[in-house]
Amino acid sequence: MMTDTTNILVAEGLHKSYGRGAAAVHALRGVDLRVGRGQFVAVMGPSGCGKSTLLHVVGLMTPPDAGRIVLDGRQVGCAAGERNALRRTHVGLIFQRFNLLGELSAADNVAVSLRVRGRAMDGQAERLFEALGVAHVMRRKPSQMSIGEQQRVAVVRALAHRPALLLADEPTGNLDSANSEALLELLRRVNHQDGQTIVMITHSAAAAAAADRIVHMKDGRIVDAPR
Repeated sequence: MMTDTTNILVAEGLHKSYGRGAAAVHALRGVDLRVGRGQFVAVMGPSGCGKSTLLHVVGLMTPPDAGRIVLDGRQVGCAAGERNALRRTHVGLIFQRFNLLGELSAADNVAVSLRVRGRAMDGQAERLFEALGVAHVMRRKPSQMSIGEQQRVAVVRALAHRPALLLADEPTGNLDSANSEALLELLRRVNHQDGQTIVMITHSAAAAAAADRIVHMKDGRIVDAPR
C-alpha cells in the first residue's frame, strides 16, 4: 500500500454502535473522511448526529466497530496500547469544558500533559504561553483565571507536544460570544501561521465559518464532504 502524504487523516467505512438489540444506537453508519495536511475542517450537524462519536473514534479514544483509520501515514491497529500511544504522540485535544486540573497551575497542567508523553516543558510550551497571551497566568490555578485565560491554556496544553492533528470538541459550546470569537481566532492563527491541522466538531454555523472546509453529518453519516 502506498503511503498517503497528502492526508493527515484517512477514515474509511467507520461504524460505531452503543448498546445491543432493539436498544442499540448506531452512532456512525459507514463514515468516510479525509483531512489534508494543514486543513481546518469543521464537522457540523444537529445533536445526536454522531459528530462527537466521530471525533472520539478518529482521536483514538474509542475503537470503531468496523472501518479503517490511517493517522499521519500510520495504519491504526486494534490493540488498546498501540492506539493510546499513537494518540499521545499524534493527537492534541481541546475539550468543551477545557478539563484543566484544578489543583495545578497552568504551567503544571501543561507539564503533566507533556510528562505522560515522555517529554518535559521546553521552549515550545513557553513560546505558546507567550504567543497566546497567557504567560502571566502560568503560576495560577484555573480558579484564578478568567474563562478566556483557561481556554487559551487549554490550547497551549493541546499544542505543546506538536501534535500532527488537533481535535476540538464543541470548543465554543459554553462560551459567550466574545470568548467564542477569541478562541476561534486562536485556532485560525495556529492553522494559518503554523500550518496546524484542525478538526473541530460544532453545531454552530458561526464557529464553522472559521474553518476552510465544512463537513455536514446527519443520522450517523456524512451527507456532504467538500474537499
